Amino acid sequence: MEKHASRRDFVKSAGLGFLTLPGLLGTKPVKANEKKKVVCVGGHPDDPESGCGGTLAKLAAFGHEVTIIYLTTGEAGIPGKTHAEAAAIRKQEAINASAVLKAKPVFAGQIDGDTVMNNEWLAKIQKLIADEQPDLVFTHWPLDTHKDHQIASLLVIQTWVRAAHKFPLYFFEVCTGEQTQIFKPTDFVDISDTQEQKRKSVYCHLSQDPPGIYGCGHASMEDFRGRELGVKAAEAFVYMTGKGMGSAITGF
Repeated sequence: MEKHASRRDFVKSAGLGFLTLPGLLGTKPVKANEKKKVVCVGGHPDDPESGCGGTLAKLAAFGHEVTIIYLTTGEAGIPGKTHAEAAAIRKQEAINASAVLKAKPVFAGQIDGDTVMNNEWLAKIQKLIADEQPDLVFTHWPLDTHKDHQIASLLVIQTWVRAAHKFPLYFFEVCTGEQTQIFKPTDFVDISDTQEQKRKSVYCHLSQDPPGIYGCGHASMEDFRGRELGVKAAEAFVYMTGKGMGSAITGF
């Protein structure tokens, strides 16, 4: 991803007015003093992986530090299991998936299906994000149909609003058409080289029917976004614009 101040210099994709991000990942591993910190906030285990796992894997491969913050531990996600039993299973799956992506997992502690947006939780998420001192943050699109996705997004947006130094914020999509609604990408990342790594991370979530995750549209999304960008596979994002964001992402 390049500076948004120089968008006119970007290559237009497929004549649609969408912008590619050739500078996001550079062309070689970064030096130690060039490493950036990347944070991804997802509602449940498997959301960051399915939404932007390919991009996270590419960032990690280039030497950047990637942290995944899971708002919940998926307590309500396994039929027939208690919340405690499901959380234990899904936490380990998330740890395994993060390892595949070379990311650090962090669990915020909200409850799957019962997430809340209040000042107490806003303060907690602000602290978790501030502790990472991110140079770049990804989270859910706020118009997802799943309440937990919405809460995760709103908590991050409000953290962004209150941040003294605005971090570049990008929204990812999941199960577009079923969950993510009215998503018009501003930016793309070529994940052709990390598509299989992303798939492996999703398949770490055995309790969540990985073929079903891809069956709800992720494989076709990767293909379609790749076609828009002119590559084998891609992930798409919407950039959060705002005052003070003239030079969004540098050094990637």
